Amino acid sequence: MKVGTDGTLLGAWARLPKADGQVLDIGTGTGLIALMMAQRYVEASVVGIDIDQEAVGQARENVAASPFAGRIAVECSAVQRFSPSSRFDAIVCNPPYFVDALESPNAGRTVARHASSLSFRELMSAVVRLLASDGEFSVVVPSESLPLIEQEAALAGLHLVRRCAVKTVERKPARRHLLAYGRHPSPTEQEVRCLDDGNGQRSEWYSALTEEFYMH
Repeated sequence: MKVGTDGTLLGAWARLPKADGQVLDIGTGTGLIALMMAQRYVEASVVGIDIDQEAVGQARENVAASPFAGRIAVECSAVQRFSPSSRFDAIVCNPPYFVDALESPNAGRTVARHASSLSFRELMSAVVRLLASDGEFSVVVPSESLPLIEQEAALAGLHLVRRCAVKTVERKPARRHLLAYGRHPSPTEQEVRCLDDGNGQRSEWYSALTEEFYMH
């Protein structure tokens, strides 16, 4: 799987409430978000899990080649069967999202992109089981999946803490949403942002959010 906008946004936007806390990246793929969280939070320990053995191998190679190798572990496991010894202060996930679309003939892409391997209900159930009391779960979803994931989060007893609706350009509706959930009710921070400044360049917001991660 290539590095995409969704993963880049989530890795730059997600929060870790404790600077030295533990982070879980569900469906880590190439390890992009796990690496970004380790870069942003220099005292954190990070675990990335994925059900695809080839993806796990690639993530491990990427982690080993990074300055953060000592703080990131990658495991081949479905989150439904993942049983760590302690809960996580932050959980991040760029989940499978093609709920009803035709599946790709490429098995790896199908696993990564289709909700048949991890439904939103299963995801929320895992988050409730694995998230620390004051932890934060962050996820990125396309607009068409927003009602379903909001419904499943509510059914699981999770509360929306932050929401960022992300437009490609100002004149168009938001294509994706960054969402953060916690275990306890709190006022919800809401904002609408654009990726493009209207002239084909990264917006000031997107540039500031991701400047630590792009080559100049």
